[in-house]
Amino acid sequence: MLSPIIQKNDKQARLLILTVSFVVFAAVVILSKVKLEVDLGFDVHIFALVNAVINSAVSILLVAAFVAIKNKQYIAHKNLMLTAMLLSVVFLVSYIAHHLLAGDTKYGGEGTIRYVYFIILITHIFLAAIILPFILFTAYRSLTGEFEKHKKLARYTFPLWLYVSVTGVLVYLFISPYYN
Repeated sequence: MLSPIIQKNDKQARLLILTVSFVVFAAVVILSKVKLEVDLGFDVHIFALVNAVINSAVSILLVAAFVAIKNKQYIAHKNLMLTAMLLSVVFLVSYIAHHLLAGDTKYGGEGTIRYVYFIILITHIFLAAIILPFILFTAYRSLTGEFEKHKKLARYTFPLWLYVSVTGVLVYLFISPYYN
């Protein structure tokens, strides 16, 4: 096992994690209501493609980290997870940029595929909205060396985060033909 990287302080960690989670959630909700009319000289939907690529990379990193931990490769697991978290921060910035610059896009599919899209979209949005504190608490338990608590949380965090990252790519694939 690895040594703790940070000192345990549950009260301070809880406050920080919940504050960061709330601020990120509020920023995404508030900024999704704003559209900037700026001509950047390029198609702003490139941010959506970047988001899909980042989500794909995060999905791969999560699976690789899962395999690493199953093989007791703790340092590889830690590095893969930290990279997934870093890429998720980059994703968030790109996601906000896309929505600020491009606004909303209406899905144009019809029939059964429309229902499939909206089921995926709704579950993706709901889980994306709640996953951040799970990710941060799971990381906190690992960084403080509380590996049993980390493992218990990761049993829920891993599949939820993986679902969010994979469905993020699917949402892009469904909606990208309708970008203006």
